[in-house]
Amino acid sequence: QVQLVESGGGLVQAGGSLRLSCAASGSIYSVNAMGWYRQAPGKQRELVAVISSGGGTNYADSVKGRFTISRDNAKNTEYLQMNSLKPEDTAVYYCNAHVVENSGRFREVWGQGTLVTVST
Repeated sequence: QVQLVESGGGLVQAGGSLRLSCAASGSIYSVNAMGWYRQAPGKQRELVAVISSGGGTNYADSVKGRFTISRDNAKNTEYLQMNSLKPEDTAVYYCNAHVVENSGRFREVWGQGTLVTVST
């Protein structure tokens, strides 16, 4: 079984920075695309950023130029560096990974979520 464990959320003032981490563990053969999503109160979950196994990235327009997604393939870990945070970035952030297990099975896995709160 594969698990994603997130860390790094918290409370920050507008204009500040936070760095989220997400580590995959378990019966992993390889990790393909990884990503970050967020869900604000009363809203649907939305894509924030994705990164391929080769390092190609895509971002939501709302975070371009402020957030940076990266990964360490040796550690099966992804990161989200969030700068110039705004109150509208307040949400629960979820990491996501497309994993090939040692059994050969393909799985999409989600983290438990970490709360990011940006105060004015």
